[in-house]
Amino acid sequence: MPESIIQTRELTRMFGPLAAVNRLNLDIAAGEIFGLVGPDGAGKTTTLRLMCGLMDPTSGEVRVAGYDVTRDPDPVKDQIGYMAQRFGLYADLTVEENMNFYADLFGLTGRAREDLKTKLFQMTRMEPFRRRPAGKLSGGMKQKLALMCTLLHHPKILFLDEPTNGVDPVSRRDFWAILYQLVRDGLTVFVTTAYLDEAERCNRVGLMHKGQLIRCDTPGRLKAQLEEACYRIVTRDQRAARELLSKRDGVLSVEASGPALHLFSASESSERLERDLEAARLGPARVEEIAPSLEDVFIALIRKQEFVHV
Repeated sequence: MPESIIQTRELTRMFGPLAAVNRLNLDIAAGEIFGLVGPDGAGKTTTLRLMCGLMDPTSGEVRVAGYDVTRDPDPVKDQIGYMAQRFGLYADLTVEENMNFYADLFGLTGRAREDLKTKLFQMTRMEPFRRRPAGKLSGGMKQKLALMCTLLHHPKILFLDEPTNGVDPVSRRDFWAILYQLVRDGLTVFVTTAYLDEAERCNRVGLMHKGQLIRCDTPGRLKAQLEEACYRIVTRDQRAARELLSKRDGVLSVEASGPALHLFSASESSERLERDLEAARLGPARVEEIAPSLEDVFIALIRKQEFVHV
């Protein structure tokens, strides 16, 4: 694995008795897109703020670009770009005026400023909107503008806190295309998200739940490492089938997924599940073993955590 550009060791942040981040150990390689995934309240934003030096840890340490974030915050700030969930755009200023304002803050002037602005406009396809007030942009365009402003001081590492939350699917796809281009140009991206389909786009993913990192690997290996098989079940009474199957020994979880149920178990078989559903008068039933999605895996791992702590 390439040299780590972000490291955390036993990183912990307490809020009273609550451990928002609990003994987190991570190594992020230079040049990768790393996704920290979890539901609201999992500790994602707190982790990101600790990494950016916006919050002090209760214990443990975090190093970014070779610097201890707590002891040497200023050199860290020179290396990173941080895009919060609510970026500080000025609604009455145009797209270009917002960019010029942030360029002034970063001390970017002259030809260097104009060349970088031109590159960013081309990358994001925001050139036609450079004179539009920021307050009149769509949600996706506002996120593109926020990203452009964040990139104006040439950061090596980009921290993004749920950047596509509430953004339409097409704009989300465009935003990720930009991130891939930035990584090809040498940037490292650390992104938090609650969207499991977005996590599939990352080189590696950390699954976080209640302040703890419960698994960290590539999306493919996360799906392959789960011991339980995943079954897709279609039956005429989904609610009754779920109630029946969730009580069976060896069943880790049964969750609705559109018109079907997804069941995880290390001891069941398609034939036995179909037979027992028919016997319970819940047929006709169709059961097939499938490759789990990352969302399926995350739910199954959370259920395992809950069983461990019962």
